[in-house]
This record gives sequence, C-alpha cells and structure tokens, in this order.
Amino acid sequence: MKRYLYLTVFFTGMITLALELSASRLLGNVFGTSNLVWASIIGLILLYLTVGYFLGGWWADRSPHYKTMYSILAWGAFAAGIIPLIASPVLLLASDAFDGLQIGILLGSFLAVLILFSLPVILLGTISPFAIRLAMHDPTEAGRVSGSVYATSTLGSFIGTFLPVLVTIPLIGTNLTFLGFSSLLLLVALIGLWLSDGWRSALKLIWMPLLLLAVFLLVRGRPIKASEGQIYETESAYNYIQVLEVDGYRLLRLNEGQGIHSIWHPSQMNYYGPWEQFLAAPFFNRDPYNKERVQNMAIVGLAAGTVARQATKVYGSIPIDGYEIDPRIIEIGREYFDMNMPNLNAIPLDGRWGLENSAGRYSLIVLDAYRPPYIPWHLTTIEFFQIVHDHLTEDGVVAVNVGRSPTDRRLVDSLAVTMGEVFPSVYVVDIPETFNSMVYATTQPTSVENLYRNYLYLEASEDVDPLLMDALKRVIVYQQPTPEIGFVLTDDRAPVEWITNNMVLNFLLYGGMESIKQ
Repeated sequence: MKRYLYLTVFFTGMITLALELSASRLLGNVFGTSNLVWASIIGLILLYLTVGYFLGGWWADRSPHYKTMYSILAWGAFAAGIIPLIASPVLLLASDAFDGLQIGILLGSFLAVLILFSLPVILLGTISPFAIRLAMHDPTEAGRVSGSVYATSTLGSFIGTFLPVLVTIPLIGTNLTFLGFSSLLLLVALIGLWLSDGWRSALKLIWMPLLLLAVFLLVRGRPIKASEGQIYETESAYNYIQVLEVDGYRLLRLNEGQGIHSIWHPSQMNYYGPWEQFLAAPFFNRDPYNKERVQNMAIVGLAAGTVARQATKVYGSIPIDGYEIDPRIIEIGREYFDMNMPNLNAIPLDGRWGLENSAGRYSLIVLDAYRPPYIPWHLTTIEFFQIVHDHLTEDGVVAVNVGRSPTDRRLVDSLAVTMGEVFPSVYVVDIPETFNSMVYATTQPTSVENLYRNYLYLEASEDVDPLLMDALKRVIVYQQPTPEIGFVLTDDRAPVEWITNNMVLNFLLYGGMESIKQ
C-alpha cells in the first residue's frame, strides 16, 4: 500500500499543476494572457494550496486512515472535473461582455471562475500532508518521509507543467483536458479506496465517474465561444484561435479577442489599419526612391498574412520571410485567409531567434508581433534592434507596430528612443481611429523631406498601386514629433509589461472604456 501511496502523491502533484496550467487557458480564452491574469491565477492557486496544506495536516492527525485520504482525493478530482460545465455559462457571459467592453461583468465573471477552483485545489492540497502522516511510522524518519513525499509530488508537478500545454490542450481542447485529468485522478482515488477499504467503499462513489461521463457528453463539441460571425475556432499550444466572418471580411482573433491580428476580403485590400502602413516604410529613404528598390522583406508576427498579401500586391512577388511562432496560425492562414502566395516563406519560429539565425538581409523588416496587450519584451530592446540592423540592406528600413492609449505614449516613446540608439533616423506616425502607432527607422540618415519628395515622385508615376499612395498619405498627415525622452529598453531591463499594465489600468480607471463605447 505504501508504494501505491507514493504513486497517488505523484499523480496528485502532476494533476494539480496540470489544472493550474489548464486554468490559465480556460481564463485566457476570454480574459487574455496578460501578467495581471497570470498573477491572479498563480496567486489564488497558491492561496488555495496553502489552505489545503493546513487543512490536510489537521485532518490527517484526526483521521489517519487511507480511506479518509482517498475519499478526499475523490471529491477533489470530481470537483475539478465539473469546472468546465459550471464555468461555461459564466465564460460565455464574459466573452459577450469583453466584446461590449462591459468592465463590471468582466471583473465579476473573472472572480467567479477563479472561485470555482477553490474547492478542488484545497482538497488536492490536503493530500501531501496526509500522505506524510500515513507513511510515517517512526518520528526518526520524519525528514526522509517528508522529503520523499514532496520530491515525488514535485516530480509529478514537473510533468504536469508540460502535458496540458504541449499535448492535451492542442489535441483535445481545454474542457476535455480538465475532464481527462480529473477522471485519471478519480480513478487513482477509487483504486486507492478499493485497496485500502474494499470494493464496497469504492462502489459507493461510482456515481462520480458516471456523472463525469455525462459532463463529457455535454461539453464535447460545444464551442468555446459563440461570437457573432464565428466560422472556426481551435486551441493550439500558444493560443485560442478564432476566425470570424463579418460583412464579407474574415478576421483572425486570438485569446480574449481584443484586437484583429489579420483581415481578409476577396476583393478589398485596404483595411485602414496598421497593416498597410508598413508599406510606406521604405519611402523614408533618400529620394528618389522607387518601389523596385524593395527587393525582399521579413515579417516578425506573420499571423494569417495580411501584410504579406498587401506587400505582394504593391511590390510584386518579392521574397518574403514570415516568422510566426504558432504553426497552427500558419495553417489557418492558408485555409481561411488565402495565405498561399508562392513568394511567402512562412517560418514557424520565434521572430528574434529566426531573424538572428537568418542568412538574409532585407530591404524592409516588419515587426507586428503582439500577444495583447503586450508586445513581446525581447522584440523591443537595443540588442534586438541591433540584430534587425545587421539584417537590413544598406538602405533598409524597419517598421514597428506599437500600442498606446489616448493619453499615454510611454511605450511608443520608449520604442522610438531605443531604436534611436541603433538607427540614425526614427519617425513616429499615429494610425487614425486606432490605439496604434507606427515607429519607423532607417539605416541611413534621412529626413522627413525625403518622404515628401518620394510621395511627389510616386504621384507622378503611372504604375504605383493606390494602396501604397493611401498609406503614404496617412503617414504624412498623421506624423508625430519624434520623442527625445523615453526609457531605453535593454535585454537586462525592459519593463514593457509594467509600462503596459500601468497604461491599461490608468485607461480603465479614468473612463477609457466609456469613451470607446460613446
């Protein structure tokens, strides 16, 4: 029985961590994956475990029996298994609230779902102190027994950290991951009851797996979200991915759905967003500069290929290397967004690593990698922009899409100042009707007059795509002064998350959402 006790501890540790990682995805599908969400999940899970450890020690001293421990484990496993069913209506309400930016409902539903985890996690937290009490027969072996129990539990936790993210969620989804892990732990508990107290004791709880089977039948095939116009959704190791079709436009949304990562229309190409503004970047070069001088480009944050399609339309079939860390998004881009241009080389790698190890040098490098609300910090530093500089041609240009609020430009300022440490000329342009700005930098010293003269030069040409001219007009009209003060971001210190969190919280606290709804 002692060997089975350690096996129980192993599976409890594994599944406790698996539930925590699955909780992040369950919530991230609706509330996003910001540091604030992660901190809430981790903090409350640790609090629940603390209560469980205390309760388990107290309970084990008063009822030091295998039957008691395995009964507690069964209830904890069962409670974890029904979380998807109970949480589903709350999360659907929250999803609608996110689309409508109803902050009160969002906060309430977020707390409600987190509270759902309290019972199962507290009960699972009782198992380690219970196991120590049952395994210890001599006070002189207290250190060895407790060390063995916690080592076994931690080894299980190590495995449980990777299983949901790399295996189960991409293969079967979040809801079935909860059910699968809880069912496995329930099986461990029922076998433990059988071994310790006979089959009659286990049979009394046989209704639990039967009810979990009913939950499985209820949640199987149920959409994670039911957004208007939704035509496809899936989960990958990196994201919850959603494709919508609205008024003939296909939209790619990820996780909580705030932000459109790609857009496609069978006959329209100008979407009046950040995508086409990348096309204007090369024309900050010294005049006269014609589009034939753009020989190739790299895109960090390819998504479903909007920028690549627009660049192919404007510049012809130039070679394009597109870095997209999520291979599932690349597949969806090809299937739903016509991302099948023969000149596009879609590369499923992290953009910094891929660019650093690329042998290519590019006329234009585009940075459009977002995991809302954050731009990845490692794509914002001096060291990264030195990599970008080293992979640009002599007259190469880089363009970065960066977020801001109506009153807080600290992230834009920091990016511009950081890029100014590497590049001789930097320009900032606000994108109208959005909370986005574009930061451009050239490898050669240039001036804004170069852009104006290049615009006039192109205007006199006959073979210039209107999409490019519209993008250049917006750059000229919405250009902002280049900031001279900002936090210089480095690999050692790049507080992008802190700046973004502060910006978002200030925006919410001072009525930003109300201004959007109006």
